[in-house]
Amino acid sequence: MKQLSVGQSIPRIDAVEKVTGSAVFGDDMDFSRGLYGKALRSPFAHAEIVAVDIREALLLPGVKAIVTGKDIQALGGEALKDYPFLAVEKVRYAGEPVAVVAAIRVEIAEKALDLIRVEYRELPVVVDPEKAMAPKSPLVHERLGDYHHLPVIQPIAGTNICHHVSFIKGDIGQGFAESDAIFRDTFTTQMVQHGAIEPHMAIARVDASGSITIWVTNDGPHRLRKDLAEALGLPLKKIRVISPPYMGGGFGAKGGLKVETLCIALALKTKGRPVKMVLTREEVFTSSLVRHPSVIKMKTGVKKDGRILAREVDLIYDTGAYSEKGPTVCQQASTAAAGPYNIPHVKVTGYCVYTNRPIAGAFRGYGHTQAAWAHESQMDIIAAELGINPVEIRLKNAVREGDISPTGQQILNSVGLTECIEKATADVRWEEPGKKFHGKGFACGYKNTKTPSGSSAIVKVSQDGSVELLTSTVEIGQGAKTILAQMVAEEIGVPVAAITVSTPDTDITPYDASTTSSRSTFHMGNAVKNAARDVRDQIFQIAAQVLGEQPTALGIETGCVFVLKNKTNRMSYADVLKNQCRAGIDIIGRGSYHPDDEGVCAGPWSSPSIFWMYGAHYVEVEVDIETGQVRVTKIVGAHDVGKAINPNACEGQIEGGIIQGLGPTLMEEMLIGAKGEVRNPNFLDYKLPTAMDIPEIIPIIVEVPCSEGPWGAKGLGEMTTVPIAPAIANAIYDAVGVRIKDLPITPEKLLKAMKEGVSDQGPGVEKKD
Repeated sequence: MKQLSVGQSIPRIDAVEKVTGSAVFGDDMDFSRGLYGKALRSPFAHAEIVAVDIREALLLPGVKAIVTGKDIQALGGEALKDYPFLAVEKVRYAGEPVAVVAAIRVEIAEKALDLIRVEYRELPVVVDPEKAMAPKSPLVHERLGDYHHLPVIQPIAGTNICHHVSFIKGDIGQGFAESDAIFRDTFTTQMVQHGAIEPHMAIARVDASGSITIWVTNDGPHRLRKDLAEALGLPLKKIRVISPPYMGGGFGAKGGLKVETLCIALALKTKGRPVKMVLTREEVFTSSLVRHPSVIKMKTGVKKDGRILAREVDLIYDTGAYSEKGPTVCQQASTAAAGPYNIPHVKVTGYCVYTNRPIAGAFRGYGHTQAAWAHESQMDIIAAELGINPVEIRLKNAVREGDISPTGQQILNSVGLTECIEKATADVRWEEPGKKFHGKGFACGYKNTKTPSGSSAIVKVSQDGSVELLTSTVEIGQGAKTILAQMVAEEIGVPVAAITVSTPDTDITPYDASTTSSRSTFHMGNAVKNAARDVRDQIFQIAAQVLGEQPTALGIETGCVFVLKNKTNRMSYADVLKNQCRAGIDIIGRGSYHPDDEGVCAGPWSSPSIFWMYGAHYVEVEVDIETGQVRVTKIVGAHDVGKAINPNACEGQIEGGIIQGLGPTLMEEMLIGAKGEVRNPNFLDYKLPTAMDIPEIIPIIVEVPCSEGPWGAKGLGEMTTVPIAPAIANAIYDAVGVRIKDLPITPEKLLKAMKEGVSDQGPGVEKKD
């Protein structure tokens, strides 16, 4: 049957609000009698808090409350509970909040910060993750062994290692023994900021009963409610999380506990008056979240024909002062660290390490971008050494339907890697020499999704036939409202324009794990489809009585029910309800989705990924050998989406992910001083790509249906950033014969390598013949 809404590139339902400026974001919200909060932050990256004196600040007219760490000693954290609302006893990074002030105006709150006296005693600072793992390194958390954590998380007490994961597939020793050549390389990545345009914000209010309501730009309202309830020792019903209608970007930075804890700490003391906090750009840089810097060592054994027999990977992810989502980032990245290849012998060891640097956590790609930087750069090193085309070597080793992953998971259905590789490179003539200092590059990748996790949805049809969808999926800019509305429209035969999509509110909208991990189209999509189907079945039951037919003899389209054998015999939903129910009812459809637990993995994995995403990028670059400047001129991105619910939206995701991947590849880097201070916490000194840096982008949609996805769909958003950095690095090597293994590839770094004649291509190659 022809699909009327699913698969159509309809315009976004929020387009008018966005382009007219009427869309409401977090900072647009204010409340009567509201107060404004500001935080006093530590100038030191590691120091004991000897004393805090707030007496003078409290006397300032307009100041209504001041909170320090001694007032609220709660610990939060998703995987490992190590994160205090405010620093207690000591600070662990420069920018950590030590006290917060609520005042009637922002200016008064800022002035009060100057009147708070804090006495510190500086402690040794550790900013290098490899040094942090050394036996006598200063400890960031002395009581690591006492923290509560999820069963799959493995901290090592008495060290700075907050999570350790290791697994083996096959016989790694045998794999290397049977190899014709062994390659050893080390790749590193830098600290990166998400760069969301809207800074973090929250408004918190505590009513007379002690119940907390918080309006916040958080990508997981129900997860936040759970985290807060556990930290504060409250039942879920005492906490209500409401999303503003729109969020100005997140990319992983808007989850967990950031400004939320500070705002609530103040609201608990302001006797019912709401407190609003909005981070400055500098605070976003120093005190919200960053992408993990990493050190990845890769050893690969291959046969002469390019078949990979063995791969051993050691990953070190620097998670900064608190674990945040670092352990699960490291865990999930480890599963894909060997690359999207069918390798018989694999060993992977991952470490998530504390340092006295800003906190790292989720970032679009969830650790897979760092891993892909290593395995896709080395794939080209191997291909060049063996004299094999870079596409051919990947196709020779690519995972296919039914292959076994390094963690023992059988790759599920919908494995579109080969199609992505072929379509991204279909027009490339690798054998034709390019212009001098012009290069061609290629890379691919795959990514899992958070599993297990659940979603629920409600679809409501009112007396007038209007339709409302209630979900807790957050509209972060990805277009979720539009595609979820398309799913409802498809299932119950109404125009998309007739559907209103709710804003998340944990007291009203049903549970969703989070709007992360590229899971919404798949998980929430299944829940929405089930809820809409429930509505359709109920309408058939009611209409059957009105039309004098069996429910199975009816069909629906454009908001009407009709008799299949006589389509002119039809009634609108509103007339059906009015005719049968008179005084009126709402039709409530309910739907949920949660992957079953079949196929649970052994070892450290709670469950295998319910689906994997696949993608491939082809890149062309020009290198100015006088300046080292790299200009990316063309990128082709092919991604397997299972089924494109809205093809135009999918293309937008691919373009956005590619652009976001350009920055960390060529220019973005948070510079950290020897004492842990951030040296460029602003958009003047931290360089983001501008419109002038954007090349020609050709998005290609590959559709290999996923049997469990709604209409075959699966996720896309995060995967689009994964292969971009190695694809560009491979193109640069093709252009000038220099291999850079440390991101970002700045003009200075490239120029120095070219002038020194350092190819750095394969110093670790060991040939056995």
